[in-house]
Amino acid sequence: MSVTDVWMIAGGGLMLIGLTGFLFARHLLRRLLAFNITGSGALLMVLALSGNDRGLAPALLVLTGMLVALGATALGLFLLRLWQQQSGHTDLPPPPDPDLDP
Repeated sequence: MSVTDVWMIAGGGLMLIGLTGFLFARHLLRRLLAFNITGSGALLMVLALSGNDRGLAPALLVLTGMLVALGATALGLFLLRLWQQQSGHTDLPPPPDPDLDP
């Protein structure tokens, strides 16, 4: 097993953990953190796929992705704070029951 395989497995594991947290968490801050973990796993897989023979371009691509993720996290935190101020809670409302709808 090569080093690239180890990093690919680690990135895939991070993506799996993040997607699981994003699907099953009701709290919006936990969903935002799970989304960040998923993005970190994807960036780790991109860096592992690039290898060492391609120069500086993949590392700069990952750095750009990290900066975009930072901006998206700041926007998500702002929207989360706005949702909390408007509704008074930070959880999502439960989905409607399809049996009760006419």
